[in-house]
Amino acid sequence: MNPQALLIFTMSLLLGSSTVISANHWIMAWAGLEINTLSILPLISKTHHPRAVEASTKYFLVQAAASTLLLFSSMTNAWFTGQWDITQLTHPMSCIMLTAAISMKLGLVPFHFWFPEVLQGSSPMTSLLLATAMKFPPTVLLILTSPSLNYTLLSLMAIASTALGGWMGLNQTQIRKILAFSSISHLGWMTIILIYNPKLTLITFYLYSLMTAAIFFTINIINTLKLSTVMTAWTKIPSLTAMLMLTLLSLAGLPPLTGFLPKWLIIQELTKQELTVTATIMALLSLLGLFFYLRLAYCATITLPPNSTNHMKHWQINKSVNMPAAVLTMLSIMLLPLSPMIMTTP
Repeated sequence: MNPQALLIFTMSLLLGSSTVISANHWIMAWAGLEINTLSILPLISKTHHPRAVEASTKYFLVQAAASTLLLFSSMTNAWFTGQWDITQLTHPMSCIMLTAAISMKLGLVPFHFWFPEVLQGSSPMTSLLLATAMKFPPTVLLILTSPSLNYTLLSLMAIASTALGGWMGLNQTQIRKILAFSSISHLGWMTIILIYNPKLTLITFYLYSLMTAAIFFTINIINTLKLSTVMTAWTKIPSLTAMLMLTLLSLAGLPPLTGFLPKWLIIQELTKQELTVTATIMALLSLLGLFFYLRLAYCATITLPPNSTNHMKHWQINKSVNMPAAVLTMLSIMLLPLSPMIMTTP
């Protein structure tokens, strides 16, 4: 892609996200989401492959429907209450329509159908943007309107997202689809605690974005997109593949690693709110995700192909490419000791 065009689209993404985050009026938030959608479409379809064009078409149709529903929700609330302020969403029907619109933008169940296919048709770096940066503005809108939302509806969607994200990820062989279902599962964890402690939702989103970025940077360096080819990575770059295994286990939420922190805090908060059954269900459903993370880590580090490879081991690679992956991987693995500071942050 032309560097000038790439710069324009990147700046437009930053402008759209900043507009949504700083908006008080629903029209401004809607305009920011539209700028984001129109900016990411050329990045999805830049390879001119039929799968990329299909992914960009699906993304455009779903995002257009979600934006229409969000605008209709805000107009309905303004019709009944006279308020266009984002934090003054009080009409029950508007709240339900807004929940559906934001869920469609995020990819929560039952509006998840587009997300794995769009990620599969995009390049790894565009998939990273779709899984992290593009979900931040809708998450901010969900947090701003959280006092007015229906907790029962959010809880059902959160539990369904965690269950389906873990269940559908079991049978996947494409790494981008596995990470897509991982994103859906993590969205369930973010949504379940939204009403009681929005700060935990943000912490979970930040740490999820950190770990997912580390994995996408690593698979971009290794240049592999499916399980059958990730098996050969160990013979080429053993050190990086070992770090990939630890990052995957961190994303699964195993205790010594960074990914354990958000799940631990969410289960603790749910228990404080006397929602022990919900906390137990979420903890048990996370085992489904743990299985396919372990499967991916097993393929990357333990399984070797039946025939020997003639690749020379690359203990060092291009430092300019390796630096972001190294920093993100270390943060994904070693942030857990900072948890007391995170918990005491106002």
